[in-house]
Amino acid sequence: MEQRLRSGYTTGTCAAAAAQAAAWLLCGGERKNCCEILTKKGTAARLPVEYLGEAEAGVRFGVKKDAGDDPDVTDGTMICASVRCAGKTPDPAWYCSGDYPGIYIEGGTGVGRVTKPGLSCPVGKAAINPVPREMIWEAVDQVREALSFEAPLLVTVEIPEGETLAQKTFNPKLGILGGLSVLGTTGIVEPMSEAALTATIRLEIHMKAVEGADYLVVTPGNYGEAFLKEHLGISLDQGVKCSNFVKDTMVFLAEEGFRRGLFAGHAGKLIKAAGGVENTHSRYGDRRMEILWDCAVNAAPEAADELLRKKILASNTTEEAAEHLEAAGIRKRTGDAAARRLRKQILTWTGGRLDMDVIMFSNGLGVFGEAHP
Repeated sequence: MEQRLRSGYTTGTCAAAAAQAAAWLLCGGERKNCCEILTKKGTAARLPVEYLGEAEAGVRFGVKKDAGDDPDVTDGTMICASVRCAGKTPDPAWYCSGDYPGIYIEGGTGVGRVTKPGLSCPVGKAAINPVPREMIWEAVDQVREALSFEAPLLVTVEIPEGETLAQKTFNPKLGILGGLSVLGTTGIVEPMSEAALTATIRLEIHMKAVEGADYLVVTPGNYGEAFLKEHLGISLDQGVKCSNFVKDTMVFLAEEGFRRGLFAGHAGKLIKAAGGVENTHSRYGDRRMEILWDCAVNAAPEAADELLRKKILASNTTEEAAEHLEAAGIRKRTGDAAARRLRKQILTWTGGRLDMDVIMFSNGLGVFGEAHP
């Protein structure tokens, strides 16, 4: 029987629990060892909290994050919050809410600062997303009501290891500098890495659109990035990596208003997409050689004999198949046919909204095929 993956708690939930514990002690309550937070998913999260002391910054507590079975870079990291009394006039860098007057939120050590538009946090403010902010406000407001505390409070969220850990994330590329983001939409970390990856791809595309880009470069991964740089002089600063999520990425582009772009990648992956494979991960099937052979038959029927068919279908890799096509003198024609088929497939996936330049390459032979509007 397949073992069920264990869920965990988001950075936002941990920050809310730490903030509640700190507020409770600051406002005259006892020192807590555990706090219960209602997540946006509607479930109660009971998290152990650790008292970290008091200083000018206020009372400080931390929660050691448990991300469950999700491969989260912040798993095991201490998420901290300090709470202190604040003046009635908030600093412009603080987050304020009309629903929770007198409770302010700021990012401290290890929490990134937003430098580019298009994210859910304003430029210049700490990268603490809307749902975590709401959870922190709710958690601290419950304390103020319970203890009849009326003075304004400032919550400062900190992630001591955040600046180092952020280098392992997309934050620097997204323009979030100096640390991690405080994330979460439900308060629960579901071990679903595919959903997280597609959400990141969508966000990158959205940010490029906000920045005013109208032509985007897309490649599946590192091979494509290296090819673009070495052969075309194109930096991926102008584009995004789509991993295996080819159809999803193309649909995201169309939804963000892109009508043109360049899709470049190794023939071994792009040939699958040319045959209509939406996700090119191996667990969703292969069919590379069958699709490649069909392209060869359509491109050069006079040369596509039975011997070549057997060689192509018996090939272990597209590199090997490309060598057979090269020897038969039809490699470029076949590659161009495959690229044209992929271009048409993208048009189909996007309802005719997205017309991409397509370049397929081979490690041994260079450009395998290309198609242009």
